[in-house]
Amino acid sequence: MQRHSKFSKLMIFVLIAVLSLTAFVGCSQPTAQVHHRVMVDSAIEESVTKTPKYIFFMIGDGLGAPQREITEFYLRQMTGNPSANLFMNTLDYAGMTRTYSYDTLVTDSAASGTALATGHKTNNDMIGQAPDGSNLKNLVEAAQEKGLATGLISTTRITHATPASFGAHVDHRDKENEIAEQYVESNIDFFAGGGLRHFVPQNSTLVSSKREDNRDLLKEFEARGYSVFTSAEEMRDPARAIREQDKVVALPTSSHVPYEIDRLNSKQDAVSLVEMVDIGIEVLSKKPNGFFMMIEGGRIDHAAHAHDPAGVIYDTLAFDESVKRVYDFYLEHPDETLIVVGGDHETGGLGLGIKRNYFLNLEVLDDAKASIEDATKAAYVGDREAYFEFIAENLGLDDLTREEKEAIIKAMDLEDSIPGKKGEKKYDIHMWGYNGPVEMTTANILSERAAISWTTYAHSGSAIPLTAHGVGAENFTKFLENVDVPKIIAEIAGFDLGH
Repeated sequence: MQRHSKFSKLMIFVLIAVLSLTAFVGCSQPTAQVHHRVMVDSAIEESVTKTPKYIFFMIGDGLGAPQREITEFYLRQMTGNPSANLFMNTLDYAGMTRTYSYDTLVTDSAASGTALATGHKTNNDMIGQAPDGSNLKNLVEAAQEKGLATGLISTTRITHATPASFGAHVDHRDKENEIAEQYVESNIDFFAGGGLRHFVPQNSTLVSSKREDNRDLLKEFEARGYSVFTSAEEMRDPARAIREQDKVVALPTSSHVPYEIDRLNSKQDAVSLVEMVDIGIEVLSKKPNGFFMMIEGGRIDHAAHAHDPAGVIYDTLAFDESVKRVYDFYLEHPDETLIVVGGDHETGGLGLGIKRNYFLNLEVLDDAKASIEDATKAAYVGDREAYFEFIAENLGLDDLTREEKEAIIKAMDLEDSIPGKKGEKKYDIHMWGYNGPVEMTTANILSERAAISWTTYAHSGSAIPLTAHGVGAENFTKFLENVDVPKIIAEIAGFDLGH
């Protein structure tokens, strides 16, 4: 009997060792083709008895922990209040989400958007489809089945990856014209964002069209009862009364909505994210059965791709202002509202601190008044003296060291030596990311002065924070897979996501 007991203990020890080794090997796979074990049923607290009538899913594209943190640090510096917090960081409940996609440990916005919209992992570049190409049901479709109104808002093109994941099904994110066509059929009640160029025919006089046909999707929307707005001026025109309309398509820009830092410091007549959110709430609040609204702060990601610390901060502040607007709505409907605030991935591999120093120097960002990707990139057209004047005035770089100036001149030499052809990328994307050497060299100088660093021009595989408030928000206080988030929302709201 004693010998049998010792043998049993030995076998148990061996079994545990084998299982541990298997788990270790599985976790060290170079790709993310791992079967995710769904734990949503056990995640939902039994205490949830109410069903929210109003659901806000707010996604900061590229909004990882360091993006939240640097913005909060800068907010304290701006206000002089050492305990000032981002509003999104004060919501009642907090958790974390993993972000890897089906085919890689570093996701793109298409796969992560699809995960957050449908509860399924998919391959990078795929929108609303499984790896086998089958369509996946999303939260918007599930909300519509339950009789709720729906809305999509973004500071990117509304056909960009994240909003598209909640309203379309295509095998590649670049099919923005097809995404726009699917929106016409979607019956979504409210659209607001950029991307007008994908909705107008080739011969349009509004903007330069990106379509390859003469379909006028704006007229098709109007034929279905939508009120269409194609500029900030139209959206603010009392005679057009956008807030009183039943169904709205608001596309005030040809491509993306301007960066917040440019909107604040230039003469652009641009709408803000909070303005679009405020309008969306008024339009959808008239619906008797409640609504589901996806809100994306999309240009946080773009700023991080461009290693633009001030751009990240200002667009994160704009996103946070929208969280506050949504919370104000919650205060009017505290027993009927759920707010979930997260991100789709971290962008840039942002590090708060460099080399062997134990400090940040965010004061150098006080004089930044222009984005890197849009304004600074446009400032260099071959006139070197004018460019140095621009970055002195708009980025506070009026005291370049010899090494810094030489680095920019070297980048100018490279940019000037490669003429490039229309439609072709002039530079090695792995060396300069999505932008050119001049503005990226400038961005990295500014970042180094602020004592922050970047590890990539793309995304990182870091887990990211999520905060929540309202009905059922306590269910998000866990370390979750991104696919768990929509499943929990669906469970709380009584949606059928088809799982």
